[in-house]
Amino acid sequence: MRRAILDEIRRARDEKRAVALVTNLKSNQQYTKYLIDLKKNNSDIESYLEAAFRSDSGGVFAGEDGDNFVQIINPPLRLVLIGAVHIAQALASIGAVAGYDVTIIDPRQSFASDARFPNVQICTDWPDDALNALDLDHRTAIAVLSHDPKLDDPALSVALKSPCFYIGALGSKRTHAARVERLIEAGLSDDDISRIRGPIGLDIGAKTPAEIAVAIIAEVTRALRREGSP
Repeated sequence: MRRAILDEIRRARDEKRAVALVTNLKSNQQYTKYLIDLKKNNSDIESYLEAAFRSDSGGVFAGEDGDNFVQIINPPLRLVLIGAVHIAQALASIGAVAGYDVTIIDPRQSFASDARFPNVQICTDWPDDALNALDLDHRTAIAVLSHDPKLDDPALSVALKSPCFYIGALGSKRTHAARVERLIEAGLSDDDISRIRGPIGLDIGAKTPAEIAVAIIAEVTRALRREGSP
């Protein structure tokens, strides 16, 4: 690999940009392709790359110039949980197993403790300050779980202005309707608010905190792999 390409990939990784390294198996020539550039065209190789970015998996693409080996370098997946509640305990574990770097945000230190969330990154700042500091990107999912408007609404206000691929909020349809009214009063648009998955999680009849966590991670996975940008 040429040094210039290696340096470019390192910069992309540091800047959390999704990039693919394409190597022609006949000529050994290499070049990079960024996810953000794929939306401008729709060639066969770009369609292949778009699917590869979404699946986090490269492979061999047969082009007019022969076979090309594609290596995907995506930023890490992150799962941010607002509210250190019982569901968050189960979701933090399941999210980590699914490959996410999990962060719990809750200023209530009696809830957000190492004892309740061992081996999980915890932040006890207020949700809006904490999310602004996280530099949210298109590889981030946010689940708002506290059921407390003082915590949930500021978090949603920041999340809805970010490129996160998933934003979900706990609560019944009635709770969500009241939440929507508050967010409109706070100045958020209908398009912004429509990004919220509420009630959160796939409808699988979940009852317990662990079952609700399974429903949420399933919905996050569907959003990542089938709906949004990788």
